[in-house]
Amino acid sequence: MVVTVREKLEEIERRTLHPRAARAAETRGRERPEVEDDLRTAFQRDRDRILHSKSFRRLKGKTQVFLAPKGDHYRTRLMHTLEVSQVARTVARALGLNESLVEAMCMGHDLGHTPFGHAGESVLREILPEGFHHVRQSVRVVEKLERDGAGLNLTIEVRDGILRHTKGKGAVLMQGAGQKALTLEAEVVRIADIVAYVCHDLDDAVRAGLLEERDVPGPVAKLLGQSHGERLDALVRDVVSRNDLDRAEHVELSEEVHGALLALRDFLYARVYENPLVHAEFVKAKKLLSDLRAHCLEDPERFHRELWPTRREDDGLEREVVDFLCGMTDRYAIELYERLFVPRGWGE
Repeated sequence: MVVTVREKLEEIERRTLHPRAARAAETRGRERPEVEDDLRTAFQRDRDRILHSKSFRRLKGKTQVFLAPKGDHYRTRLMHTLEVSQVARTVARALGLNESLVEAMCMGHDLGHTPFGHAGESVLREILPEGFHHVRQSVRVVEKLERDGAGLNLTIEVRDGILRHTKGKGAVLMQGAGQKALTLEAEVVRIADIVAYVCHDLDDAVRAGLLEERDVPGPVAKLLGQSHGERLDALVRDVVSRNDLDRAEHVELSEEVHGALLALRDFLYARVYENPLVHAEFVKAKKLLSDLRAHCLEDPERFHRELWPTRREDDGLEREVVDFLCGMTDRYAIELYERLFVPRGWGE
């Protein structure tokens, strides 16, 4: 009997991963059953599907912190995704967890993010009666919006990992009632997300001149280090050294490093995310998206004819408009606004 490459990879997972790691051969499956690939495991296929999706490519044009930065070295949402993946894969490899699974989760975790970062998210949160969060939208993208409504048909484990990643000022660690993820890999991704963004957002803020390294609170700097590389290294090493998966129920951080991470996040909210210079541009972005929303709702036939040709009667117009707005890059949103609302000279 010929053994496929996929079966060889699954055997390697069986022999080398920690007993509590998720194994592709034991996946809970997909919503629509499929014939297995002979070259890739189920989780590798999910990673590839996300990587080749339109939603993933659009991340390069979406704000991380700074709206349409002119410098070449500021992070976009795509660079954030890649840095989260690097952190999560390092941790997963060290702990004996499934690296392919965490990579797929990371690649998909921000697919539902709005243009203009959290400014766009706050607009859509006000629009929908049930509220809005990019975490749930990311799951909606992979389940329903990609491939012209067919979705990517990802495994249950990957979709759960996308749903479980960090939420603003919410808890970092997955502990307590209602916080149980299906896999330890999802817990790794949740921690990797905040580790990556607090480190790289601080790095970008220093580059932008909003603050200096010496502004970082003393206790945080003493524990995590004085530079971007030192902070990232300290946080990753703490996750790896702290966790004994034979004993611990969850993937954790040490108490003191967890406290320093939360303090650094609070510092960034106060000095960067809510900085008047950053906030002023986000106010403009909110106005832009609000006006675009009103335009789309004003004439449903025009909206479907000119902007969103695929009708989904079961979703309703409001939901379709949110999906349309959410999928925009920053540049497309600005260009569409100018085309619809900014007067042009005769003959242009």
